[in-house]
Amino acid sequence: MQLHTAMTPEASTVEPLPIRRIHHIELYVGNAKQASYFYRRAFGFELIGFAGPESGVRETASYVLRQNKVTLVVTAPVFSDHPITEWLVKHGDGVRDIAFEVDDAEFCYRKALERGARGVYEPRVLEDEHGKVTIAAIATYGDVIHSFVERDAYAGPFLPPYKPTPPDPIARPVGFRHIDHVVGNVGWNQMAEHVAFYNRVFGFQRFVSFDDKDISTEYSALRSTVVANENKWIKFPINEPAEGKRRSQIEEFVLYNNGPGVQHIALECENIIETVRLLRANGVELLSTPSTYYDMLEHRVGTIDEDLAALRELNILVDRDDKGYMLQIFTKPVQDRPTLFYELIQRKGAESFGKGNFKALFEAIEREQALRGNL
Repeated sequence: MQLHTAMTPEASTVEPLPIRRIHHIELYVGNAKQASYFYRRAFGFELIGFAGPESGVRETASYVLRQNKVTLVVTAPVFSDHPITEWLVKHGDGVRDIAFEVDDAEFCYRKALERGARGVYEPRVLEDEHGKVTIAAIATYGDVIHSFVERDAYAGPFLPPYKPTPPDPIARPVGFRHIDHVVGNVGWNQMAEHVAFYNRVFGFQRFVSFDDKDISTEYSALRSTVVANENKWIKFPINEPAEGKRRSQIEEFVLYNNGPGVQHIALECENIIETVRLLRANGVELLSTPSTYYDMLEHRVGTIDEDLAALRELNILVDRDDKGYMLQIFTKPVQDRPTLFYELIQRKGAESFGKGNFKALFEAIEREQALRGNL
């Protein structure tokens, strides 16, 4: 695979869909009330809305959680014969919908179908006392979807039929700013077709690619290509397994997820050192890094603003590209299956994805795989 080391996107020949930003990410979970409490207490999200039996929605319960520009929705079925129950049996708790805010949901949906996307549901209008929203959805890898959300005629805090909730007494923000990128894992030799899907349907550009020489350890390897929209506010790395001595983290994910899905969500932080300290105090489990990683850190990345002792203490990794540097760390999976986890990232000019940290990060993941007996 060709490696594009300079962060120069390959121009798409397709007119980009008029997407503004990621509006929200919806997770299907087994118990939305408890998941909501976890994200509020552990990650500092504020509960801002609810839709469920108490508000007239009979078959599901959903909680809207927000911190700065990051909005998550956790949704659970109320009845055992609901389609979400089947989804959860197959995948476990995980990401169902990466929703886009758009100028025109009808246009985006029709254009996506013209370009070969599979429709999940036709444009529909949702209304309440705050106005109306038009929403439609298409399929992407696995059982993940993309909703198109048109809400210029809506003044409410989220979407109909969600009802606003009282001020949250639990949430204590930890410094998340916005979603930096969302990573999808697919099966063997499936990456190219999904990269082509985002290029053809959305007009996304290929931003950077890594092959198994860039992302490998003693035991396992993977390949990755990052697609991005024109202004690079939306970035989707797509990973596939590569040949190695043992089972890679991508193979483990696909096994436990029963197919492709969202591996992790990267959240950009205002100050990653403060964020990691708060998350640790809240009981969030994060990956560890051998102390030897930091012995040559300044030699490898040059001068940085942060205190090296704090980075070593907190296991935060650092990498540099030609535009600056970045700091990052991963959580452990946030559910029993070794599937979805979160990345915390702080960018100081860098546009890269931490190529210099790949070996340390993936060895840390392999240590967890070994504990589960899956390496």
